Amino acid sequence: MDEQTFSIGELAKLFDITPRSIRFYEEQGLLSPQRNGQTRIYLKKDKVRLKLILRGKRLGFSLAETKTLFNLYDSHQNSEAQLEFMLQMTAQKRAMIHQQLEDIKMLMTELDDVEARCKEELSEIRRG
Repeated sequence: MDEQTFSIGELAKLFDITPRSIRFYEEQGLLSPQRNGQTRIYLKKDKVRLKLILRGKRLGFSLAETKTLFNLYDSHQNSEAQLEFMLQMTAQKRAMIHQQLEDIKMLMTELDDVEARCKEELSEIRRG
């Protein structure tokens, strides 16, 4: 039985992205479809990689980090090196997000203070 294949248009529709995005990921070395003349033919492996690229992007991983993961997977069939790298990246992202969360909390407090002062001044103006 032949392996299921996908066109660039089918993958774009499936993941709700543009064909241009898929071509960009290909240019970055993240995807390597087969070709039949000028036509790109994507295999299930390419579909899985595209899903991982988009998930990584959503989690804040750079394309370079995603490419490193793919390279580790391709060169180490046991996944220990890949898992170790993923744990390091996850810890870094978590630390960054915690810092952003603290920054957001501080900003919200400052906005609350500004809002309270504005309301207080408006109240004084309207009374007086």
